[in-house]
Amino acid sequence: MNIHSYGSGSPKSFLAYPRGDFDLESGSARKARKPKSSSFQPIKMLKSLGTRIQYYYKLHPLFVFLISLLFGLTVVIILSVYESRFRAMSNYRKLSVGYSDYPFTKLQNLVMVAGHSVYTSSSCGKVDKEDSWFLESYQRHPGQAATFLAHIKEGVEIAAKDDGALLLFSGGETRKDAGPRSEAQSYWAVAESEEWFGKKEAVRWKALTEEHARDSFENLLFSVCRFRELTGSYPQNITVVSYDFKEERFAYLHRSAIRFPESRFFYSGTAASLTSKEAAMKGEALVRAQFQDDPYGCAGSLHRKKLGRDPFHRTIPYPNGCPEIEGLFKYCAAATYPGSLPWAS
Repeated sequence: MNIHSYGSGSPKSFLAYPRGDFDLESGSARKARKPKSSSFQPIKMLKSLGTRIQYYYKLHPLFVFLISLLFGLTVVIILSVYESRFRAMSNYRKLSVGYSDYPFTKLQNLVMVAGHSVYTSSSCGKVDKEDSWFLESYQRHPGQAATFLAHIKEGVEIAAKDDGALLLFSGGETRKDAGPRSEAQSYWAVAESEEWFGKKEAVRWKALTEEHARDSFENLLFSVCRFRELTGSYPQNITVVSYDFKEERFAYLHRSAIRFPESRFFYSGTAASLTSKEAAMKGEALVRAQFQDDPYGCAGSLHRKKLGRDPFHRTIPYPNGCPEIEGLFKYCAAATYPGSLPWAS
């Protein structure tokens, strides 16, 4: 038997059938099928999804509408939450300067004196005279100017006793006829003219102003934000100086509205003038009732009163200096603000 080798010189191999699929019955060759493309085709998928939605909408139009509405609201809520967080973090990064760049980093406590009038005299030698101050009709009583002086002195003395206290006089340019002069600057200027009641060395360097507040709630909230601007942190303790008959408004209503701990909140009230006390008590009862219904002063008569106390249309810079509590500045409801706060446990 001869054994043939299939080397390079051997005949070419014979193909019994042509390449591709061969149909035995017909005896003809069929072209090979090309495999289906597995590439991702988003346009076709979207068209298919649109067709299905149209089909279901024809069958159940109300159901599809409600599902679409719910989906849209969910997207809007999610975007608004992330947008507010992004803005807050963006503002915070702008404020994230070095620790030493804040001028009063060692101060931990806030002493806030609420302003009640604008000093209009060209001479600081008559600070206890009524004609030196711009007074509303309900303030025109003998001894009224002396009560303003008592507030200023009380704030200075409290700050002098506390090495860690920052003193803020709070109050904006609230009186049109008084000109563009703020209550806060008036109080600071009076303290300066009185040589800080013998406490100049201890207090003057840490006594500043908050010049945008238009009511008592803003006195507190804006001063907290101003404290953050100056120290880089929020106050450990807060002391408010005002009239004794306003204690419930500040120590309960306003403090509760910003959810500041009661154990770290203090109030120092001075007496009203004898001739104005009865009328002042009646007026305070009315304002207190309004804040009970509208704790953030953002609606109704309180809001209108606040607008009337901004005759020069000043732009309020807050909460740029305190981005962590931005939500508190935007909140408007009868219920207490539910968001997170740096001082709330």
